[in-house]
Amino acid sequence: MNSYMVGLLVPLVFTLLVRNTKRGKKRGVPVDVGGEPGYAIRNSRFPSLVKSAWEGISTLAELFEYTCKKHSDKPLLGTRTVIARETEVTADGRSLEKLHLGEYEWLTYGKTFESVCSFASGLVQLGHSRNERAAIFADTREEWFIALQACFRRNITVVTIYASLGEEALAHSLNETEVTTVICGQKEMKKLVDISGQLDTVKRIICMDDEYPSNASLVESRWTVTSFASVEKLGRENPADADLPLSTDVAVIMYTSGSTGMPKGVVMTHGNVLATVSAVMTIVPGLVTGSKDVYLAYLPLAHILELAAENIIAAIGCRIGYGSPLTLTDTSNKIKSGTKGDASVLAPTLMAAVPAILDRVRDGVRKKVDAKGGLSKKLFNLAYNRRLSAINGSWFGAWGPEMILWDLLVFRKVRAILGGRIRFILSGGAPLSGDTQRFINICLGAPIGQGYGLTETCAGGTFTEYDDTSVGRVGPPLPCSYIKLIDWPEGGYRINDDPMPRGEIVVGGPNVTVGYFKNEEKTNEVYKVDEKGMRWFYSGDIGQFHEDGCLQIIDRKKDIVKLQHGEYVSLGKVEAVLIASPYVDNIMLHADPFHSYCVALVVASEPALRDWALKQGISFSDFSDLCRKEETIKEVHRSLVEEAKKARLEKFEIPAKIKLLSEPWTPESGLVTAALKLKREVIRKTFSEDLAKLYSP
Repeated sequence: MNSYMVGLLVPLVFTLLVRNTKRGKKRGVPVDVGGEPGYAIRNSRFPSLVKSAWEGISTLAELFEYTCKKHSDKPLLGTRTVIARETEVTADGRSLEKLHLGEYEWLTYGKTFESVCSFASGLVQLGHSRNERAAIFADTREEWFIALQACFRRNITVVTIYASLGEEALAHSLNETEVTTVICGQKEMKKLVDISGQLDTVKRIICMDDEYPSNASLVESRWTVTSFASVEKLGRENPADADLPLSTDVAVIMYTSGSTGMPKGVVMTHGNVLATVSAVMTIVPGLVTGSKDVYLAYLPLAHILELAAENIIAAIGCRIGYGSPLTLTDTSNKIKSGTKGDASVLAPTLMAAVPAILDRVRDGVRKKVDAKGGLSKKLFNLAYNRRLSAINGSWFGAWGPEMILWDLLVFRKVRAILGGRIRFILSGGAPLSGDTQRFINICLGAPIGQGYGLTETCAGGTFTEYDDTSVGRVGPPLPCSYIKLIDWPEGGYRINDDPMPRGEIVVGGPNVTVGYFKNEEKTNEVYKVDEKGMRWFYSGDIGQFHEDGCLQIIDRKKDIVKLQHGEYVSLGKVEAVLIASPYVDNIMLHADPFHSYCVALVVASEPALRDWALKQGISFSDFSDLCRKEETIKEVHRSLVEEAKKARLEKFEIPAKIKLLSEPWTPESGLVTAALKLKREVIRKTFSEDLAKLYSP
């Protein structure tokens, strides 16, 4: 057999072997469970549910002490020094702060544990007792993590609050939980002072920054205001013994981001969070004690995804480098031109992301490729399509030496955006589009573990395995969870549907939380305990199980609207399809039961629309003017229809009319949550006149 035949046959045989192996692999298997009848699946590799991956450890406090003593001299927490702050004025008169940041400075596990013990002792000296609750209200940073572990060490329940939360929701969260101590940053402290008259139980403010806001003097007679460093110093000079919690003690009351109204406080025990941490440990490849992984932390620690991720990284002795969404890359909004973003300096190997951020990475790369045009664009498209063929299982795709060649010529530059060393990305918080998943797989050369979980299940639920290259699915159950589908007849979903069982997703296991704080009615509505003592959470999401035991999210009970002629429209499902349009930065579909068609509010992608207008020779005074032009609206609507047809949406699911918006939806605007989920009711009220006009004749 000559070398040419060997060159043809080897990739063919390899492809067939890979296909057959993956096709026959059972990732989830049926399991007999109690409670409401349904179709239940467990992880195929774990016959019983995982509660802790560490023998003799049942709380987060015990786990942190164990890992700090084991890895005492290794670096744990890293923060960049601020070299300079500058203010730049844009062409339209806006002032933007630009940062010149230096290298990461690291605290070892041993030094971090000392800080945790000192801060815990300092809380005692300030008069905070274990029966009182403390809130952490700040952006993600090393002081946040230290404060969390310090509270755990004194068995103090931590109330977590998003830094972007509005005044009404903030006051509600603090008053409902009767918080006495708030640990916050300077800008969050300013918010607290502004609403001080509405806060009933707050006695102490601990500011993570040495400088207080200018309005701090207004509350010094009512509150004890202390710096984070001072509390540490106080505790160092007056050490107090640890008061460690039990597995069943409440670790966190985590307030949701309030996408459907006033935020609810989810009550999590140490055992709940530890179960998720232990389960994810078994899923991510190479995530073992002694690995040299580096994790880039920038998502809100008030979100369970980030809180669990950082506890996992600390548990295995790896490094956590802190950043922010506004300083993430070299071209991020707050990074001074010519200086490096967080990812470039840290060169992480692991990171978590929400789909909106991955969508922006994809759009940013495509924008640069389109701007270069010519040979560069053709080369990129050729490389991308060749690798896509390989990932999809074609033996004609780019394998072996050709794959290495494309990585060197094309994709190495893309990977440099996030530091060039990413080996695994965890995506959660919302569905990730298949297009974005494939793009990240190819351009960053890293698998994406797409998870399904909720605050109510401590982010535990399902997780895609590293060798699963399919898109649109969220994997088999985590080893800490059983996933059960139950019939939802009103929506037409049943567990005996052909070809796949379908129904409402119910999650059971040690990761399922206690319930909602001071909200027994809502708790009883969505939490159930079966005859075997298993606790179940009714998610309201609709899923289907594939033959290999992997789950796919297909609908949402709350997002379904019945139109005038009886057709049902799933808002979230349609939005997930339409956001793939290059002209769309964000979108909210609106359906009215008194009309026969849908409409949509579309936040336009400024770079894509400006490029289109330039090519079309359309003149405009500013971006807002461009979004009002009839030809622009027609072009965006055409693109939406094109995406809808690709996904085979029904005609009634496609928005008949749209309103183009020029201003982005941000957590600061109050229109999306900190996790970038739509606040539908707020958006409807804000744009009520626009929606009414879309339905007018």
